[in-house]
Amino acid sequence: MKPLFSEFPKVSTEAWEAVINADLKGADYDKKLVWKPAPGVAVRPYYRADDLAALPHTKADVGEFPYVRGTGNHPWKVQQSYCACKDIAAANAKALDGLMKGVEAVGFCLSHNITQSELAQLLKGIYVDAVELNFTPCSGKGSGIQLTQTIVSYLKKSGVDLNKVHISLAADLLKNLTLTGNFKPECFDQLKEAVTIAKDVQHFRNIGVSGSALHNAGATAVQELALALSMGNEYLAQLTDRGLTVDEIAPRIRFTFSVGASYFLEIAKIRAARMLWANIVQAYAPKNDCAAKMHVHAATSAWNQTAYDAYVNMLRGTTEAMSAAIAGVDSLEVLRFDKAFKSPNEFSERIARNAQIILKEESHFDQVTDPAAGSYYIESLTQSLAQEAWNLFKQVEDKGGYVAAFGAGFVQEQVNDAASKRNAALASRRETLLGNNQYPNFTEALGAEAAQHLAQSSGGCGCGGDCGCDCACECEHDGGCDADAHLIAAPLTPYRGAQAFEALRLKTEAAPTTPQAFMLTFGNLAMCRARAQFACNFFAVAGFKVADNNQFASVQEGVKAALAAGAQIVVACSSDEEYADAVPQIASLLAGKAIVVVAGEPECKADLQTKGITHFISIKSNILETLKGYQKELGIDK
Repeated sequence: MKPLFSEFPKVSTEAWEAVINADLKGADYDKKLVWKPAPGVAVRPYYRADDLAALPHTKADVGEFPYVRGTGNHPWKVQQSYCACKDIAAANAKALDGLMKGVEAVGFCLSHNITQSELAQLLKGIYVDAVELNFTPCSGKGSGIQLTQTIVSYLKKSGVDLNKVHISLAADLLKNLTLTGNFKPECFDQLKEAVTIAKDVQHFRNIGVSGSALHNAGATAVQELALALSMGNEYLAQLTDRGLTVDEIAPRIRFTFSVGASYFLEIAKIRAARMLWANIVQAYAPKNDCAAKMHVHAATSAWNQTAYDAYVNMLRGTTEAMSAAIAGVDSLEVLRFDKAFKSPNEFSERIARNAQIILKEESHFDQVTDPAAGSYYIESLTQSLAQEAWNLFKQVEDKGGYVAAFGAGFVQEQVNDAASKRNAALASRRETLLGNNQYPNFTEALGAEAAQHLAQSSGGCGCGGDCGCDCACECEHDGGCDADAHLIAAPLTPYRGAQAFEALRLKTEAAPTTPQAFMLTFGNLAMCRARAQFACNFFAVAGFKVADNNQFASVQEGVKAALAAGAQIVVACSSDEEYADAVPQIASLLAGKAIVVVAGEPECKADLQTKGITHFISIKSNILETLKGYQKELGIDK
């Protein structure tokens, strides 16, 4: 039998490029066809088998160095987290319920170093040698000495096989530095002691590295990857300097990454993370190759969750979970769709669990190891991300490592710059958050209770967005470890991309009356309808009431209807050619009783401005600042 397509002649890359350039007719190839999902990463319009020839990592199989295709731990564990800050019995009950409904890894958020009796109550009915347990101290603070002692003592008294227990304790000194700016070198001495205490429990990971804290502060995929690796390397360097070996340290580290909305980019990010970490650990000459295996926990993105049109968060969480599953993470938590504005309930927790259970039970994602392997596109993207992240990693190392780079402000400068650019992209709608800066639900209102929850949960207990519980607890301590820590630099602040738009709309909700934007449609039917639809979406982003109209026979008829409706804003919607005469007429007929807005950027704009028409909206507008301006004019934002 002949190979498929063997009767077709082979076409070289040069031939493909020649045809593409001919079709472009002189247009810029990069601008038209190359996508740049992250700084330094360029995605070409197509890839071929030839692109794999220069990628050495594609030669390795699953479980082989550098572990791009996975470490052999398959499939991933379904995790859900519960708040044990105030009510330990309630947290235990919720965990037991979750375990009956598909949870395989339980997360507990703690506000204090719990006692032996409290831990026994928290784990009552849970078989610790059959369920993965993950503890998150408040804000990831503390070296975890006391909590590690408590856990190890409990395990030894319970008589379980310590080699069958899988536990993590996210005592992440560097996440605490990132989110508070506090640090003291003595913290590493205490962390060494905590690692030593847990030495008899083979799968006790009590060093946390949180890429999520960076992601949810606005970092790019490259930055999250590079800076998380730098955190991990800081732990290796500091603890080996204190007498531990890389074989004792590396297996104790649990990396947590957030999974964002860029489907293939996130797959490549996690695959690249394993490859780079393996090479970093290898540089410390471990005796056991398994030390170079990265243990990856993933959480869906908190950054892109929205309070308005919140059910869309279910879709976001599902596609993000798919990226994580394909990338081969060890465990995964899908955040509740209403996490930002509501306390957890049975429905939102069930949906969060089922989002990834359906990937296993119905879509069978757990039946295939590394389905991305061999994909010309994903393999190339993995290499590109790895290269860019490695370049940034080396910059951090040249500055003395993560702590030194953070203390010097380098980390903050990088991440805050990326966040500013992303915020600008949202404000100009070059990036979309569905239901918030684009295509809002016109009639939706959050209400006072949700608004209050949003205000209270903006900081939470500083978890950085990498757990799914509703911790708004008061922390017992505010240092980076048991010693008093010092502020060494300004921290990064996790936030959600939609927050500015939510604040905008909440101001409108709180106003005594809701402003109305009236679409005065006239003239060219196709243009007036297109611009009316654009303008309706534009003003609905701020929660304004919008009144759309098919087409008025004249501007006089339209103005009369607008005045009768009591509109505060009247939007002229027609073709550019008709604006020159019609808009001044509309303004004259309104006689200052409403703000006149022109939909579009007509050639006659300058002429209209000389006649006192100053409000224009278009795809070039910064929608956030423009709508803030209208709120101010209407007395909403004083």
